[in-house]
Amino acid sequence: MAQERIQKIMAEQGLCSRRAAEQIIREGRVKLNGHPVKVGDKMDPNQDILSVDGQRILYNKKQQMYYIMLYKPRGYVTTASDELGRRTVLDLVKDVPARIYPVGRLDKDSEGLLLMTNDGTFANAMMHPSGEITKLYRVTVRPRATEQQLVKLTQGVVLDDGTKTLPAVVNVVVDEPGRSVLEMTLREGKNREIRRMCEAVGLEVVRLKRNAEGVVKLGMLQPGEYRELTKQELTGLRAAAAKGRARTRTTNEQEAAAQRKHHRRPAGDKPGARGAGRPANRANGRSNSRKMSRKPD
Repeated sequence: MAQERIQKIMAEQGLCSRRAAEQIIREGRVKLNGHPVKVGDKMDPNQDILSVDGQRILYNKKQQMYYIMLYKPRGYVTTASDELGRRTVLDLVKDVPARIYPVGRLDKDSEGLLLMTNDGTFANAMMHPSGEITKLYRVTVRPRATEQQLVKLTQGVVLDDGTKTLPAVVNVVVDEPGRSVLEMTLREGKNREIRRMCEAVGLEVVRLKRNAEGVVKLGMLQPGEYRELTKQELTGLRAAAAKGRARTRTTNEQEAAAQRKHHRRPAGDKPGARGAGRPANRANGRSNSRKMSRKPD
């Protein structure tokens, strides 16, 4: 069998997402044939021995894939295990005969739709920034949101680490003295993004609930309940991720082309020279550079 990247195999075997696997490798917890590995190292699953935290990982090529949507209640953390002994979302999903893990995150004080799977390829497609899977949140903030604050949230704000968020769609559901209830649609998944966005414009998040991710909606699920995704939902999520990747690739190509065009100059041109690169207009005996020297109206 051809060699594959270790983080990819870890994700395919349902240990964690590919991004989490890379972090575990960086922490020195993964060994191949008894030796520590680096991110990007490869292995042959049929010959090499892979271990995580001293426990051997058995390769199962034909494992069944599971795709779960959970209504995460407040008070649970979205990790497979927690060093502080807090309740995790895996405590709520007990009858799935596979080792699944969360796709993305919802912080401890947030609630709502959370995807879970043992399919590393699917998880990576959902979480990768290029996919731009939309996520719909219902957010209660205080004090009452002003028009200026709403505009800032819509345009994107600079967070506490200096990064700027992508533009968001913001609709006001409830507008009353002391508080506002907003519906916010995001296309990225930065850590605690909505809370940090609101904090950046002077708003405090009182309650945060994710109601939809792509075509998947929370619907009538109650806190702590879960179900498997339908084939239509899976198809819709994968199609949205593929469309987002294509859009991102096109945007990057257009920006690169514009950058190349900006730096390209005609032969003999000198930066800053008036009329540089413009041929003289011989028909009336005057050059274009002279025309450009007229005073504006």
